[in-house]
Amino acid sequence: MGHPAQSSKETVIFGKGAIAAIMSIIVLILVMFILATPVPADAAGTVIPSDECAKLTVSYINNHLVAPGTAASLVSINETKGLYEINILYQSQQITLHTTRDCSMLFTSFFDIMKPRASAATTAEPIKSARPAVDLYVMSFCPYGTQAETVMHPVVGLLGEDADFKVRYITEVNGETIDSVSSLHGPIEAEEDAFQLCVQKKYPAASWEYLRLFNDQCYPLWQNSKALAACRKNVTATLKIDHDAMEGCASGAFAIELLRADSADSARTGAYSSPTLLVNGVKYYGARTPEAYKQFICNSFTTAPGGCSTVLSSAPATASAGACG
Repeated sequence: MGHPAQSSKETVIFGKGAIAAIMSIIVLILVMFILATPVPADAAGTVIPSDECAKLTVSYINNHLVAPGTAASLVSINETKGLYEINILYQSQQITLHTTRDCSMLFTSFFDIMKPRASAATTAEPIKSARPAVDLYVMSFCPYGTQAETVMHPVVGLLGEDADFKVRYITEVNGETIDSVSSLHGPIEAEEDAFQLCVQKKYPAASWEYLRLFNDQCYPLWQNSKALAACRKNVTATLKIDHDAMEGCASGAFAIELLRADSADSARTGAYSSPTLLVNGVKYYGARTPEAYKQFICNSFTTAPGGCSTVLSSAPATASAGACG
């Protein structure tokens, strides 16, 4: 990742209490080397004063890395282990970043190889029930969330009559109108979250097909509001969904209460990243493939239905290891 003052675009997703960045193996190796071998001041090249580097970094973040209409602000900057540690405030969450002291490289995460690390999280034993509750927490414009919905679609087709499948939405509801809803990718995402919830409640038989068509045809247009709106109308017309009624629902009190309920459950279960899959309240950490999702859900039945004997695809979604938030 380049100098905070450069003009090229990178994609970084900021979320609740954390940020995730796309970084190459080379950058990770460089960071580990820096942390393992502190750089003497006289060997570090040009050193930019900390306050100047802080301004450059915050400017770079606000110009390139945050959602449209939002901004980060500086909290503090300190020097540690030969790097500048910069704390910023974004959407009421404090986030820690690091830069080199010449302010030429910005690191959103790194591994301190001098500290022991916990082993990767593993999925707990399933909790069994006659009719498992399957909750997939997403953000409607998170690429990894839309991929998880695509992966789940054939599982719903197979087990939809035997388990309770719900798509839940990760937002913060701060008032009584849609304008009070904060979502990672901005107001347009909050509006789509509400729209999808209304479709889910009012047209349950068509809701997964709506997601399939919307994600395939409309999601790529999400940064063009006019094209997005036209595409959404085409999808609802195809599925014979009353578009005007869904828009009215999405902007009303009913949708706000649905979003508020999802937000409360997201906080209660720790489902802050899109996607997060919970089955009977147990968080899933395995592969994102139709077959892997199906197996975990099937292991959550007291008595597995016949559909569990059907083998689904084990092909992973593109960039399936990522998450928003």
